Order: sequence, then structure tokens, then C-alpha cells
Amino acid sequence: MRSEAAVVPTSRKLPVAFGGGAVIGALGGLIGLGGAEFRLPLLIGVFRFAALEAVILNKAMSLVVVASALPFRAATVPFATIAAHWPIVLNLLAGSLLGAWLGAGWATRLRSETFYKVIAALLVTIAAVLVLGHDATAGQPLLTGSAQLVAGVVAGFGIGVVASLLGVAGGELLIPTLVLLFGADIKLAGSFSLAVSLPTMIVGFTRYSRDQSFAVIGRNRTFLLVMAAGSIVGTFIGGLLLGVVPNGVLLPALAVILLVSAVKIWRHA
Repeated sequence: MRSEAAVVPTSRKLPVAFGGGAVIGALGGLIGLGGAEFRLPLLIGVFRFAALEAVILNKAMSLVVVASALPFRAATVPFATIAAHWPIVLNLLAGSLLGAWLGAGWATRLRSETFYKVIAALLVTIAAVLVLGHDATAGQPLLTGSAQLVAGVVAGFGIGVVASLLGVAGGELLIPTLVLLFGADIKLAGSFSLAVSLPTMIVGFTRYSRDQSFAVIGRNRTFLLVMAAGSIVGTFIGGLLLGVVPNGVLLPALAVILLVSAVKIWRHA
């Protein structure tokens, strides 16, 4: 059963939708995330959407953030730089597209407490490895050659599954993978993450469109447009901040985001 708030959000909530979208969009533009872990509690707790409907709306808003953040970050991380490293993007995409399709199919039928708790524990582990292990690798890839290729496909597949099941862009997992496995700079990793997330999310979103819950998009068009407008304003601000905020701040910020996301996902379970 849908609550009345899920059908027609009141005008009082539209400013909250714009403001929430702007804050989460700024985070996405700065770090290279879709911001879904922060948006999901807002959609469920404040706007009272049912779980699967919230995941679908979350996916739609994450698409807006990811698609707008890439060009807004281009002043600091040009498209030519991303294109020069296209093998890394394709390596992860090789696994993530299949994972996204399968994960979206499972999400329409499955809700597992164990799965969410495993993901929460994984995020905590990644945060610790990212902070403690980044200096040890000193920007060098963890693996090289065929081992790196296989690890990239496997990691991409897992990230694609998780992204679709949780309705997220997957940047929280993609960025640490890019930093540790491929030795990417944190700012470059953020843009790589967006480049991988965009097609991965489109695949998952297409799969969700087959489920009847997808109708929530049409029922809440005004709400979505307002939150999307706020998100685009936010990603523009985040893109501007990217050229100002040093790398030394972004890495701990990502670790904090991973820990906060872990807590939210654990509670969601």
C-alpha cells in the first residue's frame, strides 16, 4: 500500500526536495558519487515512499546527479583525460553492466537482511583499507596485467549487482576500486566512477522499468523535477569545489561517507 504522501507530495515538501537534492548533488559533484545512500533515507523517512518505489526514484535521481556531475567536473578533470584511460573504464564496465541487469531483476523479488549487513560490513572494510592502504600503494596499482583485468571484471560485476539491489550509483565502491586496484588519483577516480556508473545505472534502470512499481515515476513527476533541479544546482557547486578542495581532504571525506553509508544500510536491513 502506498501512502498518500507517495502519490502527491505536498507543496510544503517540495522545498525540502529541492534542498535535499542540492546538498546531495553537491556531494556527488565533489566526490564523484550518485549520493543514493543519503537520498534513500530521505525518500523513505521524510517522503514516505514504499521501499521498492524509493529505490526506483533514488535510481532516477542518481542518474541526474551522475549525468550532470561529469560535465561540471570537466574543468578539473577534462574528458580527454578520462578518454585517455578508456581501458580502465571498459574493464569495469565489462562486469558492471551484467551485474546491474541481474541485480535489478533480483531487487524486484528479493529483500535480504543478510545481504544488506554484508554490504555494510564491506563498506567499513573498504573505508579502513582506503585510509590505511592508500599511502602504502602510493598511487601504484595493486595488480597489473591479466590479473588486474580479471579483478576489474569481477569487481565491476559485484559493484553492478550491489548498485542495482540498493538503487545506488555504486561510486562508494567504484572509487576505492579505482584508487587501490588501478592506482588512480582520487579526483580522477571520481570522474572514472561517474563514467562507469552512468551506463551501469541506465542498464539497471531499464530493467526496473519492467516492474509495475516503475509507475511511481509518472505519479510523482513534479516531485522528481523539483528534486532533479536541486540536484543539478548541487552538482554544479560540487564541480566548482573540486578545483579548490585538495586531494588530502577528499580521501578522508570518502572514508567518512563509506562509514555513514554502512550505518544507513545496516539500519535499512
